[in-house]
Amino acid sequence: MPRKLESDTIGLLLTDVSRLLRGAFDRKVNAMALGITPGEARALIQVAVTEGIKQAEIATRMGIEPMTLSAYLDRLEALGLVARVPDPADRRAKNVVITDRADPLLAELMVGLREMMNAYTEGLDEEGRELLRANLRILRDNLRRLDPCLAGKEKGTVA
Repeated sequence: MPRKLESDTIGLLLTDVSRLLRGAFDRKVNAMALGITPGEARALIQVAVTEGIKQAEIATRMGIEPMTLSAYLDRLEALGLVARVPDPADRRAKNVVITDRADPLLAELMVGLREMMNAYTEGLDEEGRELLRANLRILRDNLRRLDPCLAGKEKGTVA
């Protein structure tokens, strides 16, 4: 009979927290009635964080297929929230940028998400939250540096 595995390993905890946060994010965005879907909201945030990178890189960072991202970006572009601009290093490629029109929506979205995260990090003081952020950054940077599929391929990479 197989033994029961430990459920509080770092990997399983991160997977579980990620799954729960994704669902909470979806519900929060839907409840905010911003006129965009949770997927579009994720894409908009990712564009704002990585301003000016290629669509394929954004899809990789989001862990979704490029065609799925393309549909999100098409809708965001139709709403005037993002623009595809020529990549100065490769005229065939387009980089995705936020437009000024996105600023109020992003601000409202981030207020709602901060409220959500404040509720979910209840019990952690500011020092505990900063320690959690610092440790998660270390884990992320190690993954980017050590995973041969990621090494040097994401903007903001430490490698």
